[in-house]
Amino acid sequence: MRVLCTAVGSPSHGRALLPLARALAGAGHAVTVAATEPVAPVFADDDVTVVPVLPHLPFMDREEMARGAGDAGEDGRIDVLARVLAERYLPATWDVLAGLAREVRPDLLVRDGMDMAGCLLAERLGIAQVPIPSGFANVADPAALLAPLDRARERLGLPPGDGPASLYPYGRLDFLPPDWSFAARPAPVLAYRQTTAVDRVAALPDWVARLPAGRPLVVVAFGTALPMVRAMTGGGRLPEGITDPAGALAAIVAALSRMRCAAVVATGGMPLNGVEPGPYVRLAERIAQPLLLECADLFVHHGGYNGVREAIRTGTPMAVLPNFGDQPHNARRVEELGLGVRLTDTRPAALAAAFEGVLGDADTVARARRAQRAVLALPDIGRAPADLEALAARARRTAAVPSPSAPARM
Repeated sequence: MRVLCTAVGSPSHGRALLPLARALAGAGHAVTVAATEPVAPVFADDDVTVVPVLPHLPFMDREEMARGAGDAGEDGRIDVLARVLAERYLPATWDVLAGLAREVRPDLLVRDGMDMAGCLLAERLGIAQVPIPSGFANVADPAALLAPLDRARERLGLPPGDGPASLYPYGRLDFLPPDWSFAARPAPVLAYRQTTAVDRVAALPDWVARLPAGRPLVVVAFGTALPMVRAMTGGGRLPEGITDPAGALAAIVAALSRMRCAAVVATGGMPLNGVEPGPYVRLAERIAQPLLLECADLFVHHGGYNGVREAIRTGTPMAVLPNFGDQPHNARRVEELGLGVRLTDTRPAALAAAFEGVLGDADTVARARRAQRAVLALPDIGRAPADLEALAARARRTAAVPSPSAPARM
């Protein structure tokens, strides 16, 4: 089977795809990943073909963001982002992706949740498509996407979508079980066990073993998207709706420095200005996060979906300080499920009190363990290739569209 995958945005999107791409390649399938340049290195050590040809995701301008916030707060901004992806990013990626499909001739398309072109390309080719585990796919309203996608379908000579479900006609992939889902709307899901071994050669530095075992261990990380966006702007003005994570990072370090805990803070290369870390607060630009979470007592993060899944997989309670996109939704869901708290007051004293509250809450720890066991009970990712082969075969049986040799131009 020939599989075409897409990965856009930050390296975290690539890491969400990597276990699946690795499983497909390990099962003997030919895997090609169309990626943005920041994502492509994630696949460097795996037996897949990586083509870094996709453009960067577009930033929403201030007018678009203001309109979204005025409509329905954070949910409105997600709807605006969805329209931007369907109306601006889809045409920008279509010709590149369609041209690659002419070379690859895929039997299956596994797409980034933010990639709308992949959805329509699969319709053009008459093949199955499934989105990878994605925070955007969790929160985006398929009904809001139907009209802009149907306009794109009309330009491509495709029939209208069969309602909102046309965005996921073969379901979605996830690494969480239904009872612990972060999806805002129900959809058929193929769920597999979240792995803690995304990076095959991941290792922790020697100093981790020397952290004091008599103190609870707090891990802090803000993912890859926020530091990447900050670096792209040169530390200057960030896109509308995104706050500078460096200030939040400094407040968190100040809070941890007054607590009786050990802490590892992954800075992502962001500066730490005006704060002197305490003796048991260790800074690192990057850390093998899934591995370190296996021995952590609390994970403080921005609410990215990768981090959420890794915390649940390791049974680690969370304190979430969301910034943009799906992060506010994820923070609310963490609280709803009893897996931690959403942080709203960023004064060091308030942060320290919130961290101490989670560390001392036996009910939160118990809920995190229950969620972990539910994840461990899911099938291994090694089952995914056979399941996806079945989807591809089903699509072949029902396809009634032109040959995949010549996708239309937009």
